[in-house]
Amino acid sequence: MTAYLSLGVLVLQTTSLVLTMRYSRTLKEDGPRYLASSAVVSAEVLKIFACTLLVFIENNFSVQLLKEEIVNKPVETMKLAIPAVIYTLQNNLLYVALSNLDAATYQVTYQLKILTTALFSVSMLGKRLGFYQWLSLLFLMAGVTLVQWPTESEGDSEQKILSASSQFVGLMAVLMACVSSGFAGVYFEKILKETKQSVWVRNIQLGLFGFVFGFVGMIVYDGQKVRQSGMFQGYNTITCTVVALQALGGLVIAVVIKYADNILKGFATSLSIIVSTLISYFLLEDFNPTGVFFLGAVLVIAATFLYSSERKPASSST
Repeated sequence: MTAYLSLGVLVLQTTSLVLTMRYSRTLKEDGPRYLASSAVVSAEVLKIFACTLLVFIENNFSVQLLKEEIVNKPVETMKLAIPAVIYTLQNNLLYVALSNLDAATYQVTYQLKILTTALFSVSMLGKRLGFYQWLSLLFLMAGVTLVQWPTESEGDSEQKILSASSQFVGLMAVLMACVSSGFAGVYFEKILKETKQSVWVRNIQLGLFGFVFGFVGMIVYDGQKVRQSGMFQGYNTITCTVVALQALGGLVIAVVIKYADNILKGFATSLSIIVSTLISYFLLEDFNPTGVFFLGAVLVIAATFLYSSERKPASSST
């Protein structure tokens, strides 16, 4: 029950994040646009604060647990450095992708992370996927592709705006994010399921490294802009919402990985794409569903049930 509840929250969080992040990167305002690297750092700080508060509440506001698990166990803490640097890279890449690709191309291509996650799960965790699970992955890819298939009018208008060079940069950013997402997610899952440490403690460790790597990256790539206009230049209500949703996503994903697995997390993300498309149609009125869309939606839903039905007997570790 906890697994599916967390998956539902993840669908809601991912849907909101995609819509607000896309809007924030295309919104035209007076003054400089907010720095993606700054948003990544801010999200890590917020996540650390939230996890620390949860640990305090669980332990009657005692700092003893944090000292024992983080300070007194440096080897265990250092294990989180690898996924932290990869997650930091991935988060920055997604901002790059959404700044250079149209929404349809971005969302379809980013679903390649489901296949990379499956491959890393098999190779790193020793999971064995049954025939129907592999088939469900193919159904999922086909379904999401059909759902997000751009119409001619959308394609023509987007092509007029986006240059070939920016599209290439965006495409490379998405492909790198897919590989990094699959590896970091499975690595983090392996750490969570091999130790008895609290999920929130692990997220504090992950967030500390993420903050350090993110801050260094911000200074290296946007140091001049930070010195000129400050770290929080261009921040507004939408920016703060994006930061909050990104921080929440890290917490929800940790719970999903703990009680479900990364591939099922991928399905939840794919379902959120359908929800995002529906919101675009009913609220934003910038999408007209076709027969291809409905066919893709049926394939995604069928793939979800197909994977889940064989999940218990087929995903045992070797």
